[in-house]
Amino acid sequence: MPLFAVEYTYTAETALGRDTHRAAHRAWLAALVECGTVLTCGPYTDDSGALVLVDADTAETVRSLVSDDPFVVHGLVPQHRITGWTPVLGCLAGARTRPGEVEADRSRT
Repeated sequence: MPLFAVEYTYTAETALGRDTHRAAHRAWLAALVECGTVLTCGPYTDDSGALVLVDADTAETVRSLVSDDPFVVHGLVPQHRITGWTPVLGCLAGARTRPGEVEADRSRT
C-alpha cells in the first residue's frame, strides 16, 4: 500500500492567517499523528509550503482529511498536491513491506 505525500504551497499573503491558525492546524496534525495516519510532517525551510506524509488507503481518503485542516478551511493553502508514494528503502519502507518486497521493488527506483 502506498503512502501519500501531501505538498502544501504557501504564499506571503497567507502568512498572517497561518500564524493565527497554526495552533489549530498543529492540533489537527497531532491527532492524526497519534492515531498513525500522519507519519511525519513539517514546513519547508524557505516557508514556501509544507510536506505531510499520510498512511491511507486512497487519495480520496487523503483529500477528505486535508479538507478538515484548519489551514485549508480558512483558505491559507492556495495549492496542495496529493501524490501516492511507495517507499522502497529506508525506515519507512522497512516498516511497511513484507520480506522480499523491497528486493522486488528496487528495480523501479
